[in-house]
Amino acid sequence: MAMDFNFIDRLHGLISTVGLLDYIDILIVTILFYQIYQQIHDTRAITLVKGLMIIVLIKLICDGIHLHAMSWFLEKSVNWLFVALPILFQPELRRALEHLGQGHFLVKSASLLKREDAEAAVGEIVKTAKKLSQTKTGALMVIERTMKLNDISSTGIHIDGIISSEFLLNVFIVNTPLHDGAIIIRGNRLISAACVLPLTENHRLSTELGTRHRAALGLSEQCDALIVVVSEETGTISVAENGRMVRHLDGPTLSAKIRPAFVAEEGYSWKKFLSKWGGLK
Repeated sequence: MAMDFNFIDRLHGLISTVGLLDYIDILIVTILFYQIYQQIHDTRAITLVKGLMIIVLIKLICDGIHLHAMSWFLEKSVNWLFVALPILFQPELRRALEHLGQGHFLVKSASLLKREDAEAAVGEIVKTAKKLSQTKTGALMVIERTMKLNDISSTGIHIDGIISSEFLLNVFIVNTPLHDGAIIIRGNRLISAACVLPLTENHRLSTELGTRHRAALGLSEQCDALIVVVSEETGTISVAENGRMVRHLDGPTLSAKIRPAFVAEEGYSWKKFLSKWGGLK
């Protein structure tokens, strides 16, 4: 019992030394880590973070049971992994730094629309994609999110018009000056057409993916935009995001996929956080 009371006294003494600045410090660090997780939770980087945490946990266990050789090996492995991080995850690091530089690290995008306007914009894009799919007309539609794409839009022709299905379909009429390249959508406005996108450097992609799909993936690796692709060969509708591509979408699934780019998402619950971390469905 004496040991229990000593532990309680030590704990009480430790808590009594924590002041207001310490609470503020802990809160800031918590917010920082949460925002970092928000940036990487749907990217390849989260898998590496999980792996690093497992290695660190194993190293602590090895230290505790005095496995010195194994502990030394794991320590050197972690050091080399940290050296390789900037090389392996250059797109994710660039995206995070651009978010920070543009002031979007702690705030939501200023281009989000009211729910009614957002639903209208989503409906027009989905309607356009379905019609282009039926006629097998190739198209690239880039939906800008928090990161501004002025450098990409400057490669095309400036337009700045309210989006509608009829307007978008006219842009993608075959053999017209605006047909080739991508359009940039900001909010409910089409700001530029015939834009040039960077191609992905991933050489492991399926040969079924043509230049449009590779351009969509290339841009999604460098920013947080959503890119809607309509295949000229098959009419398949796809969406590229965070260096990944989801294919064979229909109207409802496409609508659900692009809606978060126009309207603020619901609160990010701890249940969802833990579910994603554990890889649960």
